[in-house]
Amino acid sequence: MSVLIVIPARYASTRYPGKPLVGLTGASGQSRSLIERSWRAAGEVAGVDRVVVATDDDRIREASEAFGAEVVMTSSDWVNGTERCAEAHAALGGGYEVVVNLQGDAPLTPHWFIEDLVAGLRAAPQAEIATPVLRCDGATLNGFLEDRKAGRVGGTTAVFDAARHALYFSKEVIPFTSATYGAAEETPVFHHVGVYAYRPAALAAYPTWPVGPLERLEGLEQLRFMENGRQVLCVEVAAKGRHFWELNNPQDVPKLEKMMVQMGVE
Repeated sequence: MSVLIVIPARYASTRYPGKPLVGLTGASGQSRSLIERSWRAAGEVAGVDRVVVATDDDRIREASEAFGAEVVMTSSDWVNGTERCAEAHAALGGGYEVVVNLQGDAPLTPHWFIEDLVAGLRAAPQAEIATPVLRCDGATLNGFLEDRKAGRVGGTTAVFDAARHALYFSKEVIPFTSATYGAAEETPVFHHVGVYAYRPAALAAYPTWPVGPLERLEGLEQLRFMENGRQVLCVEVAAKGRHFWELNNPQDVPKLEKMMVQMGVE
């Protein structure tokens, strides 16, 4: 399967304007922008034919081209990364069998998350979109709960059926559990990792569908597929001792930098 990775990035984020250009300092003491770190993460994935940054902002384009990325300029009208990926794939002439949306706020995404994701979509011909889920340990779950108590959006959680077809995604912590868990203990909660692999037909159809009530309420783009009766496959991935976190809020910067130092990410 030919694979294209698109890294959608926009400057005018509601919660964190300019987020793609925020600098993150790694273990070497060198600061690199969020978008550069995401691009570097994409470059570590095996079996990928092409990686592009898709943006509507010249500041992001200039910064991306400066570190060597290929950039596709897209419309400023899009409200999420999936729409931007659809335009980028079309602008490149299409033809890729799998399009991966590696969101530009997840520079710690391990390469095997994406490799396993593509393999999962390949093995499930009925699925039109696949996305990774990571079982939370107690420390991660408690971090999500603390964020919610403080009024912050931490991570997105997912629930799915026995065949791993998604039932729902939420910025609330689901499913509810009254139990308490040790930091390293497994929990019944799955963290949704913000990466998607699409089949081209489903991706092309996505921008033609209206925004539904669930997508509008949650602000989660993958719900548009579900609201239009499309099957979303959840592919469980393993952390293998690697920390994972997205940059959602300014408060996440020191958290990500600490993780990079701990893991030796330069």
